Amino acid sequence: PSAALTLLCGSAAAVVVWKWLGKRQIQKKMEEARRTRDEGVKKMAKAVQQFREQQVSSVQKDAVLSLPLLELTGRLQEGSLSPKTVLYTYVERALEVTQQTNCLRHFIPECEEQLQEIQQQREKGLLYGIPVSIKDHIGHKGHLSTCGLVQCLGALVQEDSVLVKVLKRQGAIPFAMTNVPQSLFNYDCSNPIFGQTLNPFNHQKSPGGSSGGEGALIAGGGSILGIGSDIGGSIRLPSSFCGLCGLKPTAERLSVWHTHLLNVDVCSHPTPVPCTLGPMARDVDSLALCMKALLCQDMFQLDPTVPPIPFNEEVYSSSAPLRVGYYDTDGYFPLPPCMRRVVWETKGALQAAGHQLVPFSPPRIHYVMTELFLKTFFADGGRAWLDVFTGDIVDPSLKSQVNSCKIPSLGKKLLALILKPLQFLLLLKLKNVATISTCRSVKEMWNHHHQIEAYRTEFIARWRELRLDVVLCPVLGPAFTTGYPGKLLTAISSTMLYNVLNFPAGVVPVSMVTEGDEEELKLYQGWCDDPWDRTLKQAVAGAVGLPVAVQCVALPWREELCLRLMKEVETLSREK
Repeated sequence: PSAALTLLCGSAAAVVVWKWLGKRQIQKKMEEARRTRDEGVKKMAKAVQQFREQQVSSVQKDAVLSLPLLELTGRLQEGSLSPKTVLYTYVERALEVTQQTNCLRHFIPECEEQLQEIQQQREKGLLYGIPVSIKDHIGHKGHLSTCGLVQCLGALVQEDSVLVKVLKRQGAIPFAMTNVPQSLFNYDCSNPIFGQTLNPFNHQKSPGGSSGGEGALIAGGGSILGIGSDIGGSIRLPSSFCGLCGLKPTAERLSVWHTHLLNVDVCSHPTPVPCTLGPMARDVDSLALCMKALLCQDMFQLDPTVPPIPFNEEVYSSSAPLRVGYYDTDGYFPLPPCMRRVVWETKGALQAAGHQLVPFSPPRIHYVMTELFLKTFFADGGRAWLDVFTGDIVDPSLKSQVNSCKIPSLGKKLLALILKPLQFLLLLKLKNVATISTCRSVKEMWNHHHQIEAYRTEFIARWRELRLDVVLCPVLGPAFTTGYPGKLLTAISSTMLYNVLNFPAGVVPVSMVTEGDEEELKLYQGWCDDPWDRTLKQAVAGAVGLPVAVQCVALPWREELCLRLMKEVETLSREK
């Protein structure tokens, strides 16, 4: 017995030591990644200092930073501003913004080489001399694509993504990669390697996610144009939280080649709810210019899977009246009063401007959220997602979701059975990752894909019955307090819908949270004042002065029409 006891104690001690060594190895990798980032920051700060010693007063610096993208491109094209001045001015501002918000994952030192290269180009591209920031997982040669995961810290990207190649050919200078939430599956912006990114307008608030680093950097003035990605609202939610304009195009409109999602290339991981890349900026004209620059022969040649459809300037610049569908709630997750208020105000402004407004109601959002969207990502019960955390530390903001996925299949079935009688009472919001039914066979998976196509057909039929051009609707906001997005995964129904449909959708800031909104929030009860409604109330409290936005939507491949509505909304809100 004593020998058995000794063996048992020895085995237990070995397991403890093995786990400790594993955690120590993880910590070393994270410390090395942070050290590399900090060294890169110091090098860029030194380069900026050397440039400042040569030229540029603080007056010129402020003047450069205040120029809208269209004016800045004009000044660069005519030569009254040099690309070098613009690059170092934005690098300097980005250093200040990341110090306050922790929005940068890494500077791209090759931006100095790109600065030399664009001056050798025979023709100046549409984005000549424009510094551009890109989200962490968009491939740039010689750099990591981490998705906030330790397992992705080892391998450097071997080739620029198609999108980065096209940006460079159009004269842009990718200069920074921005922070993301761990695994990208969160609309906060925190990971154990690089930490929590903060909202530049209020450091208690989140910048949104998963393109949260982009949101914070652009809103803070450290970048004039950024590229994010969107699979459930990841461009639109940071744009809403940070007061930016952001466009999620139809998934296949821009190339995703050499863009990583978790630890695989997006192209090798097809899904009926696809990942899409898109621009984020301070105004709608910037988004339109970016799309015009990207939708060029270079992109169509580098990625033949992208339909060769150039940007249609005529549609974007048109002044013809639009027939606009509108709704202020999708009936699934009631949004805070300020988000519904701005839909009605925008509806009134559009109507007064001569557009026709038509009530519209998106069908069966409960079904879409639980049976179509969440089931797409958790068809295997979340096993593939859990695998990416192997040998990693789970970020606190994701622990509840990870723990839900770890519940054994039998436990999930029992939980679903217990909760079934409460689903009507709680309007299905209890349908979280723990209770989603999985696809147990290839046939079930095929049927799931068919259900998504059938829903798209149903939605388009309703759209066409009403002869709509575009739709105006709410977006989740204002900015949540950090830590809250992980508690309210199902609150993203307003953006998620258009990922399932694969429609282009964009966000435009139109107002700010007022004292009156904050007072009205105190009376907010959602549908039934349940724990989810109360959590949402806590998440958005204390937001006076923060941006409030609306969402604009068009049918697939009609990005120019979506941008046209966004521009109209932006113009009317600025006049107001």
